[in-house]
Amino acid sequence: MATRTFNPKVSARIGALIVHRASVLGVAPAHLMSGTGFDADWLSDLEARMPLAVEEHLWERAAELTHKPSFGLFAAGLIRPGEFDVLDYAVRTAPDLRTALQRLARYNRLLHDLATFEIIPMGETTRIEHRFDVVGVRPCPQAAEFTLASLVVVASQLCGEPVQALSVDFAHAALDNVDAYHAVFGVAPRFKCPVSCLVLASDLLGRPVPAADPGLSRIVTAHAEQLLAASQRLPENITTLVRRQLAEGMAHGLTSLHAVARHLNLSERSLQRRLDDQGTRFADLMDEVRRELAMRYIADAHLALGEVAYLLGFSDPSSFHRAFKRWTGMTPAAARRSRS
Repeated sequence: MATRTFNPKVSARIGALIVHRASVLGVAPAHLMSGTGFDADWLSDLEARMPLAVEEHLWERAAELTHKPSFGLFAAGLIRPGEFDVLDYAVRTAPDLRTALQRLARYNRLLHDLATFEIIPMGETTRIEHRFDVVGVRPCPQAAEFTLASLVVVASQLCGEPVQALSVDFAHAALDNVDAYHAVFGVAPRFKCPVSCLVLASDLLGRPVPAADPGLSRIVTAHAEQLLAASQRLPENITTLVRRQLAEGMAHGLTSLHAVARHLNLSERSLQRRLDDQGTRFADLMDEVRRELAMRYIADAHLALGEVAYLLGFSDPSSFHRAFKRWTGMTPAAARRSRS
């Protein structure tokens, strides 16, 4: 099977934000958009989605034209409520910062096909990791800095007081001097790390948000759930894609979670999550595909039972025999005899 076309999209709202922030620094929108692939119509059609490559070109060109290496940090500092529509309101109506982060992690797919957040409790601290869902692809440096800075800026707005990080890591090299980062995060980040992440005090995340609105929160999150369900309707069912890859890779040993996820241009975590969303598990699909293929191969008298075990990816014939008996209640040999 040919690998799927890899063409991730992001909300045009991100592009409009970049254009606006650059204009604040004196860069004409038309000058910024030229050569980036960003369609001027997207400035008013904020429901549009643009290729990820366009977003990255906009960030790079904005930093270049504004002569501001830390343009992403600057852009985050100007964030105002509502810029990201439903996602923004879902986050801002949460009862506390922890819930706000959980909603960001859940609903960020409405804004970006690949960007994910993982919230990792570590006792007195909580680590928030930001990455892309596809192996070998990372957020561009400006976008990564904008994203982590946005977490601090929005948290400060929700709390009504400045929020500082305990530590900050970036996967890329530093783009500006340490003072630019310290002014935003309250600490000097580390660079060239395995993943971009932010660490906050856990007790901070439990504080109530003073302006939380429970009624509006219920309405907004219900709407966000509807939009999320619609956005997860893939052109081809992910379960079908996995079953097909398992069937085609069975005899070649290409049936591990890692191998299948890599073939589908997904991280293992993303593949597991999408299968879970459809009510199944990778191990269950593997078992189902093996069983279906086993019944087909058993019917072919030209295939020795040892060959069938090999084609199904079992390490030895006895493992195949045990699995087949579990599936059917009889041995492979008995099943073949019954068909003759």
